Amino acid sequence: MRFSPVAIALSLTLAAVSSGVNGQKADDQINPKSLALLTEGQAALKAGNLQGANDALETALAIDPRNRAAFVALGRVAQAQQLPGKAIRMYFEALALEPNDVAALSAQGEAMVQKGAVERARANLARVKALCKSECAPATELAAAIAKGPPPAAVAAAQPNDKVPPKGEEKSVVSDK
Repeated sequence: MRFSPVAIALSLTLAAVSSGVNGQKADDQINPKSLALLTEGQAALKAGNLQGANDALETALAIDPRNRAAFVALGRVAQAQQLPGKAIRMYFEALALEPNDVAALSAQGEAMVQKGAVERARANLARVKALCKSECAPATELAAAIAKGPPPAAVAAAQPNDKVPPKGEEKSVVSDK
């Protein structure tokens, strides 16, 4: 009699937990609506409609945040928009879902080169080569991007601006009105 309230509470807890586990989808089952939006976004990207691609892919991720291909495609959109930082973040999200995604690693490396982080891109290339074990297209594409080097704007941004203007020619940030 003394243990019946504890037994009832324990059985209710067990029933609630087990019913929640039965209702979960397997990790490899991506929502079909999310997949349809992914296809729509990829078509818009190929057509050059970056805003339409961005909208479709973000909606695909809102429907199912486990859609790794949508993260990779959204990274490609960000690279096309000259936003390598956002692209790197999207590839990072894809790699959080599957750390050995060779396409995401290669694309992230290309975005790193675009941003000027060539050494980090080389680390990604080494990882891609280790995962491929033989020549593969993602490794070849990343190696070509590294060989080409970062764009001139990224190189200029990476260099520190340590030039001090001559005395009396400094520009004041605060303006007197």
